[in-house]
Amino acid sequence: MTTLAIIQARMGSARLPGKMLMDLAGRPVLAHVVAAARAIAGVDKVVVATSVEVGDDALAQWCDDHDVACFRGSEKDVLERFTGAARAHGADVVLRLTGDCPLLDPEIAGQVLALLIEGGADYASNVDPASWPDGLDCEAMTMAALETAAAEARRPSDREHVTPFLRNTKARFSTLNLTCSVPGLAWHRWTLDKADDLAFLEKVAAHLPGDRPVSMTAVLAILRDHPELVHGNRAARNEGFDASVAAEPLDRERTYEASHKMLTRAEAVVPLGSQTFSKSRIQLPPGESPLFLTHGEGGRVWDVDGNEYVDMVSGLLPVVLGYRDPDVDRAVRRQLDCGISFSLATKMESDLAERLIRHVPSAEMVRFGKNGTDATSACIRLARAFTGRDRIALCGYHGWQDWYVGATTRNRGIPKAVSELSHMVAYGDLEAVDQLMSQHPGEFACLILEPTNVVEPPEGYLETLRDLVHSHGALLVFDEVITGFRWALGGAQAYYGITPDLSAFGKAMANGLPICAVVGRADIMMVMEEIFFSSTFGGEALSLAGAIATVDKLEDEHVPALLWQKGAQLMADARAITARHGVEDALGLVGSAPWAILSYRDHEGGSAAAVKTLFLREMIASGVLINASHNVSFAHDRADMARVLAAWDHAAGVLAGELARGGLDQRLDNGLIRPVFQVRPSA
Repeated sequence: MTTLAIIQARMGSARLPGKMLMDLAGRPVLAHVVAAARAIAGVDKVVVATSVEVGDDALAQWCDDHDVACFRGSEKDVLERFTGAARAHGADVVLRLTGDCPLLDPEIAGQVLALLIEGGADYASNVDPASWPDGLDCEAMTMAALETAAAEARRPSDREHVTPFLRNTKARFSTLNLTCSVPGLAWHRWTLDKADDLAFLEKVAAHLPGDRPVSMTAVLAILRDHPELVHGNRAARNEGFDASVAAEPLDRERTYEASHKMLTRAEAVVPLGSQTFSKSRIQLPPGESPLFLTHGEGGRVWDVDGNEYVDMVSGLLPVVLGYRDPDVDRAVRRQLDCGISFSLATKMESDLAERLIRHVPSAEMVRFGKNGTDATSACIRLARAFTGRDRIALCGYHGWQDWYVGATTRNRGIPKAVSELSHMVAYGDLEAVDQLMSQHPGEFACLILEPTNVVEPPEGYLETLRDLVHSHGALLVFDEVITGFRWALGGAQAYYGITPDLSAFGKAMANGLPICAVVGRADIMMVMEEIFFSSTFGGEALSLAGAIATVDKLEDEHVPALLWQKGAQLMADARAITARHGVEDALGLVGSAPWAILSYRDHEGGSAAAVKTLFLREMIASGVLINASHNVSFAHDRADMARVLAAWDHAAGVLAGELARGGLDQRLDNGLIRPVFQVRPSA
């Protein structure tokens, strides 16, 4: 087996021309990388891969002068150049390095190589996700995987940056990642791209001994002794790749063959092929949507066919910080080293509860569960136990338990006696609440509602509602499963300045980990000792660790305020697009900036269902995964937002043309998206 280390290098650089041969501690930058590559255990040969452009003649000459193998190929199609170098030298395994990393650590690169070989993977790296200093990056792959990428990768960014096709087509390639156990290093910048990078490297090199390859621990020791040298930028990693992706046109040539095959397999063993209605095929354009995802990074996800999307679903809103957030993931890994579920409670339960009490106005005591329905159901049971009453009033969507779903059209399997105790009321209608509770005096335990949804609460509505409910001897319960940690750290109740008796939190609480919280007045919460709300996994430690890290980061980075800003701009821009295309009477956005909800209306050219189906189809085809709303996250960056707006522009334009033709329902062949259920009118 021949293992080849290929160093990508060229002299052309918009920000720092000629950097490969610039002097660093008495040697060209490239010489440092070649020396490190030769010191990597398991590497049989080192090759520099540069372009055939005249500007790179100097690199080829340097290689010739220093007995370094050199391969020259296309300047633009770097993937083909890289593959050509591997072919020319008969590689079986390839280690990809770049010439702008003079502090490359041979030991770390060797570990990546060993991970590939011993792990039996197609691709291994230390950048998926990144946790090491920028400048220690290395990637290993089999020759078979590299040849597949060279033959099949089509996107310009995939061909310019060599490995994204391998890294992001996880349904076809097995991938492994070497994660750094030292926290907080990913933002360190040890690469060479700008003049200030060179200044940093020169200062570090001045403290390094001789011409031996560098180790990360040696550099860290220097930085500890000379903290003034620390150099980094949390937002500057992968600038070249991000620019390439941003420059690409919308890619609407997508196939979903692997998704369709996976659906056939899944539906043989899983009803509907999905665990969640809202993530299933019935909520997506039939036959023209991805149905299974493999992974996410920041604000983007990839499906089993390797298609990339800006993700505006965000896991149905739990992913508030973005996929693979380094701080949350590090907290989970640390806890994993200690254990997952224990035989007694852990300190983390109190640690997290104290944080919620600090942030949430209604929180005097806290209990944890696993999902939003756990929390809302516990609130209902508590309210019934505390008041000694059975009837409940509902205003919004509150989960899958009998007490709620029994009041909807999807009530099969729920006893009529249970359904009859639940009463729907319209949001904003105080008179309806008063009339309903007056019809059953002394029987209502509570009113549970989402404090806001498609409309902002009218002035004084929530305060008056609380007083009205209390006048009937009932409790006011806020379902903040969605609004919690999005509107404010303390939820919508903190944002609007209104304190309910009980509240249910979930979703964004742990950036995708399964956990929820029931919070409320201490006298009501103490009834938890008398009712039965208990589960084996209520104190599961990974979710607690993730939630603590999430809440802390939401606070430290002022995330809710950023969600308002991002969401408001996206909402305004999308509305401007619908107006420009003249489709605002069929397509719109309602609700609030952190959770702007898509609104569809019947049009003479097509039904609301047809408008929704067509719009989602075109958004998805344009690389934006979207379902019911704009679920913005902390990780969504300018490039993501630009891609979403470009997709809006395309989808609204197609919609305008189709509505003008008329008969949209028929052209969609009645393959329309229908609601999972409709809430029944109040009784």
